[in-house]
Amino acid sequence: MARDQREPDAAAAPCRSLVVGNYCHDVLMRDGVVLAETLGGATSFICTVLDGLSIPSHCIAKVGSDFAYPVSHSPVAVPSSATTLFHAHFFSELQSDAHGDRVLKRVRACDPISPSDLPESRFAFGMAVGVGGEISPETLERMLDICDVVLVDIQSLIREFDPSDGTVKLVNLKESGFFHLLPRVGFLKASEEEAPFLDVEEARKCCCVIVTNGEDGCTVYWQGEEWRISPFPTVQVDPTGAGDSFLGGFVSGLVEALAVPDAALLGNLFGSLTVSQIGLPKFDSGILQRVKDEVQRRKMQYIGCNERRKNSDMNFTKPVGHKQFHASLSTARLISASLTEDCQWDLQDSTPKAVEESMHPQCSGQQRLSINTVYEEPIQSVDGRP
Repeated sequence: MARDQREPDAAAAPCRSLVVGNYCHDVLMRDGVVLAETLGGATSFICTVLDGLSIPSHCIAKVGSDFAYPVSHSPVAVPSSATTLFHAHFFSELQSDAHGDRVLKRVRACDPISPSDLPESRFAFGMAVGVGGEISPETLERMLDICDVVLVDIQSLIREFDPSDGTVKLVNLKESGFFHLLPRVGFLKASEEEAPFLDVEEARKCCCVIVTNGEDGCTVYWQGEEWRISPFPTVQVDPTGAGDSFLGGFVSGLVEALAVPDAALLGNLFGSLTVSQIGLPKFDSGILQRVKDEVQRRKMQYIGCNERRKNSDMNFTKPVGHKQFHASLSTARLISASLTEDCQWDLQDSTPKAVEESMHPQCSGQQRLSINTVYEEPIQSVDGRP
């Protein structure tokens, strides 16, 4: 795990996607009671989707020597640093009025990712998806230099952390130090809660802006156009990673030369599959194959069997057959119904014991109940880090 990850393996399939962001430990709590500990970080969710759809990618992530999760994309281990650790505090209905649905705290932060950590290779698509302040303006600028199209999750840019307890707060994009790079960004993704910190009308003049709206799908803003992209109804169990999985599905669609609205549908699909499970999702192989088949059929409908669009020729219009593509993906999604039913976990009603008793064995691949004391460590400020 400590080997140099800066260069893709020349013997492997060509990597069209670069994912930049640290892996994390996530500890989930309800009303102060620890429910579960899982592998976290946007990179873990995105790579799970990319791997599931057989999209070659290269990952730049840092962890501490304490990192113990098996991952398909090996991170760089930093012996002098600890893995980024987040506590996600969920609240019952009685307490949510005072706290909101969730309070997120960064307890520890691993070393940031510097421009020199990035590879010399070129990539078709790059994703800046830091969650703990690990991406600086200089690192993003380097990504813009080596990637044809860069997708940025706005949480990489506007998160700040209380020095006393690590509580995550958001700042206006114009005050973040990243705003001057916006004209070079291809896509900027924000959640419904993050959108107020972004001037959508101004940003859409520079790049394509996508705002995810939870159960209502997402909205794509591009210059003077605006498209509402339909959701895939599901029972939400754990909202963690929904936007990350959306990005994984979305960039997979772009890699496969889908029109932007169709790629956003693919993003919505994987967001819905993620929230129906606890922690890092486990995708059924049957649904993945069906989705890959539908994506190939959709691509051939409007680019022809032998034609492949260049990245600079991405189609931002909603193509004919968009509704039918949604219907075909909905049908493919039904295959996973029995799996997700077994994986459901109610944050409002579950207790640690109930979670353990109801956890289906096939849902536990990258997650585990909190049986160690990582969540008992005191909150630590991180001097000299973003």
